[in-house]
Amino acid sequence: MEPEDAPSARDRLARAARHRVVLVLAPAVVYLAVREFGLLVLALMAERWNKDVTRVLTSWDGQWFLGIAEGGYDSVPSGLVDAFGRRTDETPLAFFPGYPALVRWVDGLPGVEPVGAAFAVSLVSGVFCAYGLRRLGSRVFGGSDRAGLVLVVLFAASPMAVVLSMTYSEATFCALAAWSLVGVVERRWVLAGLCCAAAGLVRPTAAALILAVCLAALVAVVRRWDGWRPWVGGLVAPLGLLGYLAYVAVRTGQWDGWFAVQQRGWDSRFDGGAATWKFALLILGEPRSVLELATVWFLVVAIALVVLGIRRGLEWPLVVYGAGVLAMDLGSNGLMNSKARLLLPAFTLLVPVALAMARRRTSTVVAVLVGITVFSAWFGAYAITAWQYAI
Repeated sequence: MEPEDAPSARDRLARAARHRVVLVLAPAVVYLAVREFGLLVLALMAERWNKDVTRVLTSWDGQWFLGIAEGGYDSVPSGLVDAFGRRTDETPLAFFPGYPALVRWVDGLPGVEPVGAAFAVSLVSGVFCAYGLRRLGSRVFGGSDRAGLVLVVLFAASPMAVVLSMTYSEATFCALAAWSLVGVVERRWVLAGLCCAAAGLVRPTAAALILAVCLAALVAVVRRWDGWRPWVGGLVAPLGLLGYLAYVAVRTGQWDGWFAVQQRGWDSRFDGGAATWKFALLILGEPRSVLELATVWFLVVAIALVVLGIRRGLEWPLVVYGAGVLAMDLGSNGLMNSKARLLLPAFTLLVPVALAMARRRTSTVVAVLVGITVFSAWFGAYAITAWQYAI
């Protein structure tokens, strides 16, 4: 017989149900809490600099995405120009269509305005990404639900996580990338391929994701795992990116049309890291601003995290993806101010940190994550209010 004070079967079921509800809601609640704190700090900073919050959250690339969402590539407002103040019919093609397409679909709902639609897409994408990261953190070797939630916080509190709340495409890309990598880790190849293909319509960073997914699928084929599924995943994965690059090639009449548009409009090209190295030496020798100095150190930390991931035995497709994102960032010549933002999709580099923190005492984990969240909120707000240039 059970003691009189023992919980009844009904009580145990109720507690189990509450526990499941908490587990289901936790990624969304944690992600939204971190991002809401960031927006509160942004509101304070915007007031200090006499700037409108909505305006700064829709600035720079955000205006391009809104323009494409409202009128398509051929009807972008004429006031939008490239980094040199120029504008041609080909200039809007520098921006991938996935995010503005989603914004346009949401904008088609009754009573929804374009800006509200863009914020909604970023918000929902961020929540989907949070669930993907929680799943990823629990499925890797040594992972757990606790590690997954820590990973969600680390991502939502990344130095430039403010763009997750802007009318930028990072949140949508990261959501697709996270679920694609979940597919790789769980050997759900169709999921991995479809999400990777969709990510290829959102950002060129999909090249790193394609590399990871296709290599993992190739290994599965060679080892004769999972039948026909890795074939499908590997073949589907690059279709989105290749499809858009082909579209731009046809529009411009150049096989490398998208790269040419980037170089003409933003002086952005792959130079093997020469420009980044020169920038880093200049800023470390003579710091000119908080953002530029911090950007250099963020890049150094990212390199260290790649090494940490390798040493900790993180699943190699996750290392390949994170290192690929970092290599694209380091190796490109363009706006140096954007390099911290371009690191945001390299969230797999945070997995070893999340695994290590998950083993610590709860009080220690909470204290560290709160500190990171406060820094991220301030730095993101600084980057789009006090900092005067594009990010």
